[in-house]
Amino acid sequence: MLRGNKQALHSRYNPQGEAERYINTLALNSGIRFFILIEPGLGYLIPPLRKKNNTARIIALYAEDSGKEIPAANCPDSFWSPGSGLSLQDFLECEIPDTGAGDIKIVEWRPSLGVYGEDYLRLLSETAEFIKRSDANTRTVRQFGPRWFKNFFRNLALLSEALCPVSLKNPLAVTGAGPGLEETIPFIKEEQRRGGLLVLAVSSSALALLSGGVEPDLVIAVDGGGWALLHLYECLRHRKTKNIFAVSLTAAVPSQCGAFPILPLSDGSLWQELILKAFGIPFIPLPQRGTVSASALDLAFCLTEGKIFLTGLDLSHKDMRTHVRPYSFDRLWEEKACRVNPLYSQVYSRSLGISDGGSHGIYASWFGNQLKAYPKRLYSLGSNNPVFGGLETLPVRDHPGKGESTGKEKPVFKTLSIQPRDNPAEQGALILKEALRNPLYTEKLICELGPLLFPPETPLSPEELGKKILSLACPGKEDPNG
Repeated sequence: MLRGNKQALHSRYNPQGEAERYINTLALNSGIRFFILIEPGLGYLIPPLRKKNNTARIIALYAEDSGKEIPAANCPDSFWSPGSGLSLQDFLECEIPDTGAGDIKIVEWRPSLGVYGEDYLRLLSETAEFIKRSDANTRTVRQFGPRWFKNFFRNLALLSEALCPVSLKNPLAVTGAGPGLEETIPFIKEEQRRGGLLVLAVSSSALALLSGGVEPDLVIAVDGGGWALLHLYECLRHRKTKNIFAVSLTAAVPSQCGAFPILPLSDGSLWQELILKAFGIPFIPLPQRGTVSASALDLAFCLTEGKIFLTGLDLSHKDMRTHVRPYSFDRLWEEKACRVNPLYSQVYSRSLGISDGGSHGIYASWFGNQLKAYPKRLYSLGSNNPVFGGLETLPVRDHPGKGESTGKEKPVFKTLSIQPRDNPAEQGALILKEALRNPLYTEKLICELGPLLFPPETPLSPEELGKKILSLACPGKEDPNG
């Protein structure tokens, strides 16, 4: 069978009937919002799918760029092929917002497996990983959405000095909080002393860096949960450091951070963009990734054109150790330790819980799929997760020039003073309420804010959403405009 012989994918006599019989064998419910077709050939599956569910979006994934002559009735709503210019993960993220696994249905056309083999299986595997990640993100949004929303308005009031986005030439090290970070801290410290190397630290790695004599140039925080405050408190305790924070405005941030420059990060949503632009606050839009390590890497590519080095991205355990030492949460376990609840047992239970949760595997798989889409200036420093094995690994002694300085001076970041406002939370909420009345924005804002603030399947009107926005942003405040 020739790989390019598309006739082998369908019946020679009645491909429409063959496709309809196959669709009738599938258990499809009316709640499905997205169908993802794995190499559907000439698309004969699509008309019977539309009969079954005419509201769902149909997305086709092709294993090769072959210039198929697909009949107009068989065209999907959107499609991806290897020559599309986007990675498959980026394409799916653009086409499908975070949604539960029950809202997405993969439809395979199994004859394609015999023609495309590994390429077909790769499409299927990457799509399944995307759905798992999307489902996990959706469950997180449903649990924490209102808290993130309130964090945004608190942080608006917190901002007094914003770091302006920059484009640098310096090499930059992104430090995760995995156990592997420990072996590279001495090298990072030495390179900082020589000058030129910038350090972008996820907040959970900051304590280990500071304890090892490394002062991060930027500390990134994106987690909206209250426990994340512990990581930032450790930065604030080191009074000799000049803290600069890159903060997602939905993150949980201590009020003390308002005394330092902040690089605001948006998740790319319309509702955040409308407020930030109206307030004249500079920001960098970064997509939601579900893990701060991925957000830090996205930010690194925004900040510098130089080489980027990864360390501490283990995404796995080292024996029972889940994180670099010292770690901000260590104090919690030590304080609870007693004869019947020893520290060893607590650490073991925590590592077992993280392992059973499967988040490390989900994000390791995402990085594995995403790496080929990143610019070719990404390097692994020290021991990271095996998924980064395809990257060139630079031993400590070989970077950046066998003991020589990089020759680049540390940049001086420019900042912008934010004009104080009376009750910025109320002003921001009213900006959104006004935007909800604008037909250009209404549908998009309901799509973004509905899942964030309301239970799933809740019918929403602009008026109901506007009231909820004001009540969360300004508790106890009545809308003067109704």
